[in-house]
Amino acid sequence: MSHKRKQDTNVEVNEPMAAYVVQSTQGSFYQLLGGVHPGRLSSDFDIINLTREGLPKRVLVALAKRISITLQELADIMHISERTFQRYEDDNIVKTEYAEKAIELARLYTRGEEVFGSMDKFKLWMKTPNYAFKNEVPVSLLDTSIGFSMVLKELGRIEHGIFA
Repeated sequence: MSHKRKQDTNVEVNEPMAAYVVQSTQGSFYQLLGGVHPGRLSSDFDIINLTREGLPKRVLVALAKRISITLQELADIMHISERTFQRYEDDNIVKTEYAEKAIELARLYTRGEEVFGSMDKFKLWMKTPNYAFKNEVPVSLLDTSIGFSMVLKELGRIEHGIFA
């Protein structure tokens, strides 16, 4: 089915009628950041503001549990010692740079769940040595932004059927 529309130059252009369906990942993203109210985050700017404010330690602990990583792995990803992280009270706000890593982590795992069709499959993939990463486990790469980027790129390849 086509839809005709007039452009400013009074020339008719035939365009296919299309329905664009955007799958919302916000539900999963917010679930991974348990303790953050979804209504508070309606745009990327809201996420930036949340990052700048920092997140309570309890949100980071909940994230680690939901994505099945240890507090040591989370601390390594955030570049904080586990001991320092343990000293925070549950409602203490952790610094912006730690909140940013946690939000990146939640977004990555939400994306992985989309690509793999289930969180459990993605979590298993993240903990399995991968040829594309010189037989390192993907989760071990997340302590750097380059590592995050590599994992996201590999997810894109998997989604499109291109394997290393």
